[in-house]
Amino acid sequence: METMLAVLVGWLVAAAVYLMLSRSLVRYLFGLVLISNAANLAVFASGRLSTSAPALVQPGQLAPAADVANALPQALILTAIVIGFGLLAFAFVLAFRAREELGTVDTDAMRVAEPPALTPAAAVDREGRSAA
Repeated sequence: METMLAVLVGWLVAAAVYLMLSRSLVRYLFGLVLISNAANLAVFASGRLSTSAPALVQPGQLAPAADVANALPQALILTAIVIGFGLLAFAFVLAFRAREELGTVDTDAMRVAEPPALTPAAAVDREGRSAA
């Protein structure tokens, strides 16, 4: 079962990298979702998959009576899911606002903060004098 999960994590990471290398901001966000899920599955698989009982201690006992499942990976994944959801919600709102302000979700067209390219006629030397 762990082998199948490792292959699934590999495919999810490959698909996420493919989507994140796209110029579209929406595809980038879907890649972010996939890579987050792949990381969660990798942590889950590192805790060894088992069909053991949940880690519950009966009243009056100091330890569980039988073998129990490891609760730490489950707690870590639950925390990662909550943090990932918050990050995803923030990223979608940010992408929505960027589309409203700039009118596009193409990352190559989102060059508002970059200075305009100099034309050869407007080039200046080191002292600030016009080269023409």
